[in-house]
Amino acid sequence: MANNVFNDILGTIGDTPLVRLNRITRDIPATVYAKVETFNPGHSIKDRMALKMIEDAERDGLLKPGGTIIEGTSGNTGMGLAIAAIVKGYKCIFTTTDKQSMEKVHALRAFGAEVIVCPTDVDPEDPRSYYSVSSRLVRETPNAWKANQYDNLSNSQAHYESTGPELWEQTGGRIDHLVVGVGTGGTACGTGRYLKEKNPAVKIWGIDTYGSIFKKYKDTGVFDKNEIYPYVTEGIGEDFLPQNVDFSIIDHFEKVTDRDAAIYTREIVRQEGIWVGNSAGAAIAGLLQLKDRFREGETVVVIFHDHGTRYVGKMFNPDWMRMMGYEPVEGTTARDLVRNKRVAALVSLDEHEPVSEAIRIMSEHDFSQIPITQDGRIVGSLSEGHVYACMVKDPKIRHEPVRTILQKVFRFVDIDTPVELLASMITPEHPAVLVKDFKADDRTYLLSGYDILRAL
Repeated sequence: MANNVFNDILGTIGDTPLVRLNRITRDIPATVYAKVETFNPGHSIKDRMALKMIEDAERDGLLKPGGTIIEGTSGNTGMGLAIAAIVKGYKCIFTTTDKQSMEKVHALRAFGAEVIVCPTDVDPEDPRSYYSVSSRLVRETPNAWKANQYDNLSNSQAHYESTGPELWEQTGGRIDHLVVGVGTGGTACGTGRYLKEKNPAVKIWGIDTYGSIFKKYKDTGVFDKNEIYPYVTEGIGEDFLPQNVDFSIIDHFEKVTDRDAAIYTREIVRQEGIWVGNSAGAAIAGLLQLKDRFREGETVVVIFHDHGTRYVGKMFNPDWMRMMGYEPVEGTTARDLVRNKRVAALVSLDEHEPVSEAIRIMSEHDFSQIPITQDGRIVGSLSEGHVYACMVKDPKIRHEPVRTILQKVFRFVDIDTPVELLASMITPEHPAVLVKDFKADDRTYLLSGYDILRAL
């Protein structure tokens, strides 16, 4: 058959272009290319591994004709699975988290998939998590198969067989560095394994996010739950260790803030004319943080995972950027409040402590709210008004553990967020925010509406 003519849409997966970046990387001495995976039919790199996982499951007899594919997905893997399912005649049920863009959810439903949205801020083992719900659905659904992209090694094998060889051929074997966001680990480790077999000197730079455990685990070998807290960046980072993440292949993890990832997602479009998504913004932010590691004459490749259309309501929505505190605005920032010692370092309470202890601490420190922790990890909050309402309803609640009346966890924001934008984040439902200087230290500060009012 002639070139560029295919029997079905699955034949168009892979062979995506390598595009030189010119403006956004002008401060980097090396030559930088982007592997633009939006040219896949599902507009993301996940098409590669979705098809590979299905084909391997068919070969092994795990996925049978007329079966149902079940998966927990941030959206892109689901899209790849849904496309292949249409061609091959399968049904799809996907679970996802409530932090994912609604564009992703709508797209999955457009391809005929059933989508169940689950809460983000719960442990993977929690029965409400999108991991647990997908596992339960497999048990309850006849003739079902769970793709399990995190632990299914067909994921990384897909990139070993396709993405790695493509990059080696496209660069003429002259690739020196690969910069890639790490979520399931399939792209980074499958591609990285192939490249290192070709040239052991190739460096694999994994981009991680604050709130994820990857970097600390790589650096120390310690799985530290205190590293885990809610973050906004989509597609990278995890709160557990997927089997597809081979830490021996990734040379270094670089953490990127939600704010920087969002800002650079927009800057890629504005400076290079390439419309890509959130993980690409994180990758570019990480690339720029690593610029001193690259030398003139070297070739760097950064993976652009997915398309910007999936983030129209987020990074490409100015109102959302302002609401999240990501818009660059002149004036006082949270850093100024901390520097002037007008915001105290964080005081928190373990979820097993009685409500009476929360009352004592808030009274003693004149707090209106307090973060609640579980094994050192912030998992919720309590406000003075909520405790009062619960006490009026049932005075005996003072003897119960605070987890029985737990409220939502406060949002984490970067210390450089302008106070003008912080003001819009304080609402009756969210009476405070948690401020972190992600890049400098591990301290966390609580900022209330009163703190912001004084600053304004």
